[in-house]
Amino acid sequence: MTFFTAADAGASAGNPILNMTVFVAFIVITLGIVAYASKKPQKSASDFYTGGASFSGTQNGLAIAGDYLSAASFLGIVGAIALTGYDGFLYSIGFFVAWLIALLLVAEPLRNTGKFTMADVLSFRLKQRPVRVAAAFATLGVSLFYLVAQMAGAGALVSVLMDIHDKTAQAGIVAVVGVVMIAYVLIGGMKGTTIVQMIKAVLLCSCVVIMVIIIFVLVKGNFSELLARAVESHGGNTAILEPGLKYGKTDVTKLDFIALGLSLALGVAGLPHVLMRFYTVPTAKEARRSVTWAIILIGSFYLLTLVLGYAAAAFVGPERIKGAPGGANAAAPLLALELAGPIFMAVISAVAFATVLAVVAGLAITASASVAHDFYNSVLRNGQATEEEQVRVSRITVVIIGIAAILLGIGAMSQNVAFLVSLAFCVAASANVPTILYSLYWKRFNTTGAVASLWTGLLTAIVLIIFSPAVSGSETSVLPNADFAWFPLTNPGLVSIPAGFLAGIIGTFLGKPDNFDELQSEMEVRSLTGVGVEKPVDH
Repeated sequence: MTFFTAADAGASAGNPILNMTVFVAFIVITLGIVAYASKKPQKSASDFYTGGASFSGTQNGLAIAGDYLSAASFLGIVGAIALTGYDGFLYSIGFFVAWLIALLLVAEPLRNTGKFTMADVLSFRLKQRPVRVAAAFATLGVSLFYLVAQMAGAGALVSVLMDIHDKTAQAGIVAVVGVVMIAYVLIGGMKGTTIVQMIKAVLLCSCVVIMVIIIFVLVKGNFSELLARAVESHGGNTAILEPGLKYGKTDVTKLDFIALGLSLALGVAGLPHVLMRFYTVPTAKEARRSVTWAIILIGSFYLLTLVLGYAAAAFVGPERIKGAPGGANAAAPLLALELAGPIFMAVISAVAFATVLAVVAGLAITASASVAHDFYNSVLRNGQATEEEQVRVSRITVVIIGIAAILLGIGAMSQNVAFLVSLAFCVAASANVPTILYSLYWKRFNTTGAVASLWTGLLTAIVLIIFSPAVSGSETSVLPNADFAWFPLTNPGLVSIPAGFLAGIIGTFLGKPDNFDELQSEMEVRSLTGVGVEKPVDH
């Protein structure tokens, strides 16, 4: 027995007018909070990019969780588990393990060494111009892939709420989402975005806990009963409880699984928008405190996605999920509808939408900071641009990125968001991670190696994705009616990640030493101790 049965709901999503009323009210309230939080003019780069490094460890921990728990974490993973069971849960495992790797190897040294962006660290002891140009393009590449995933998730979410199946109308929804995202960033900057991320983290985790409690009440606390219902909804197929339903059928899919695992495990250490969050706290001590809070929230959340995914299979059913607007991405809101009716569904969807907005706002700020700070100021203006000019260029970049994300998001509306995010992780792991690790831990690493690893990883990953089944050649591709796929794997991480690492090594040995020995020593001291974080680097 459920509180709101499938028979009552049919294939619809309850009352679209009620759904959208709750939904719009939530957006207006959060936008108002953003505007209020950012009343002080944000003229300096520090205000716009890092909120003036004014947040406490607890606040930043909530914001990190809000930034990290994207539409892929809630919409994509729940849908993946509901349809493919055990193999879908691998996304949860990968995302969480990746977070631990990022913390152990990258987060604190990066925060101690840098100022605003990832390129600050990569160019610290190397030649500024070539490294910053390559790092800016790598940041844009990762951010765009990630933004496309969030746009697809938002489009699916609103389409389910309004019960819209028409592709043109769904495209319009994605466009509206993009406009709202641009407004959030332009009004709020990093301070407003952080406030939304904190609110969203608390609400999302609270809603997930409420849903799990309701689920366990329905199955009388018996998790085995939930799994049995999920198997029954899949026609008695116990394969959803075992490895291999999606990735174990052929040698190609097995290789795809290895590529996915590699991309997820290494990707977070190269995600600029997550790493940038560590610049918003004043001290290394607060950075460590924020990490503690983030681990608690992120770990708990990913554990609970297992319950939500199998519950969606049990109470909603795979056929209804596949037939809904947005496909697998609709599993979580449809589960909320089944558990407690249309109002609860509207609230859950509004929180999920806040999830999308918080993440895309963080991504947009990171990408715009990289363009303004790394490319415009350091390359085009030789470091002579005023902070007001940098902020202005950032705002223009946000608009351009938003438009690009809208156009690409429309093309990817039918894709599972967790899968789309895994591609962003692949690009980050291929281009950014090798360069970051070599910069922090390899004294001999030079400018040639940095440029080689960034460009090789970035271009290899993007080219192989374009010519993979993810884009063309199958019914589930972004372009299902075209076929120019010659690379067999949907995730190119198995090729592009080693290519990025190898290019860094080859470039270092072939290139000339930079002879920035003093900067190398200073970077080592900074990364390990945090001493001299505010001292500008100019060479």
